[in-house]
Amino acid sequence: MIRIVSLLPSATEIVCALGLRNSLVGVTHECDWPPSVRTLPHVTRSLIPAAATSRQIDTLVRQRMETGLALYTLDESVLAALAPDLIITQTLCDVCAVAEDEVRQAAARLPTQPRVLHLEPVTLDQVLQSIQQVAEAAGVSSHADAVVEPLRARRDAVIRRAGDATRRPRVAVLEWIDPLFCCGHWTPELVELAGGHEGLGIAGRPARTISWHELRQWQPEVLLLACCGYSVEQTLRDLPLLRSLPGWDELPCVRSRRVWAVDGSAYFSRPGPRLIDSLEILAHLIAPQRHELPAHLPLPVSCT
Repeated sequence: MIRIVSLLPSATEIVCALGLRNSLVGVTHECDWPPSVRTLPHVTRSLIPAAATSRQIDTLVRQRMETGLALYTLDESVLAALAPDLIITQTLCDVCAVAEDEVRQAAARLPTQPRVLHLEPVTLDQVLQSIQQVAEAAGVSSHADAVVEPLRARRDAVIRRAGDATRRPRVAVLEWIDPLFCCGHWTPELVELAGGHEGLGIAGRPARTISWHELRQWQPEVLLLACCGYSVEQTLRDLPLLRSLPGWDELPCVRSRRVWAVDGSAYFSRPGPRLIDSLEILAHLIAPQRHELPAHLPLPVSCT
């Protein structure tokens, strides 16, 4: 049986969706879905202080980007003991996973000489393709269609329902609050597929820092707080910062009580199977009369 170590929460979800949970021998300290993976050995640790504020985390990220260092590091002794045949990592973000060079060098030192698979999807289609990549690398190519096709069917159902809309509301998805970051990569695309219009983020491009003036000028009719790597509870701790900004109460989304917080860590931040859940959440928030929220998904928390 192949032995797999996942260095990404999204890859862990993909491996399990492909029916390979028993092949998974090690995960990151952030891997928490499905729940059964929480008992597996952790091969990474974070260099971010547990009590760091959003602003402090942002400062640390910027410092690390300038020096080319990641915010996570490998525990090579645990990795060696696990003797993996396949290590799954990413090259998409320079700081949110173990650095590519560190993974490559650690793998080269292992007697098993594992294959290292790098995933770097920036669009929804590429996320679905990454499921096929993992299946091929794990030797179970035939399993991919059974996972991917239902996800595509759910995506297409949202697109069909959204196609009946007479107008697209202005939507903003924030990936960070202090400082403000608009969304990037696949999320602007999800907004468009769900029937909204995201005028701040650019599909396929990284999230970027924006000013309060930019957000105010956009006048979003729907605002979703999906902070990268944050739970709903962590996101809500920063909500007073938004509420204190000049003109907050005048935004259309605030006047119509359409400001919501969602678990960014579980959904929008993870380029895996649950991005389709993220699409369905967005569609429901944009047009609840057209898109019923699936029963297995949590209702985002109202922030107004």
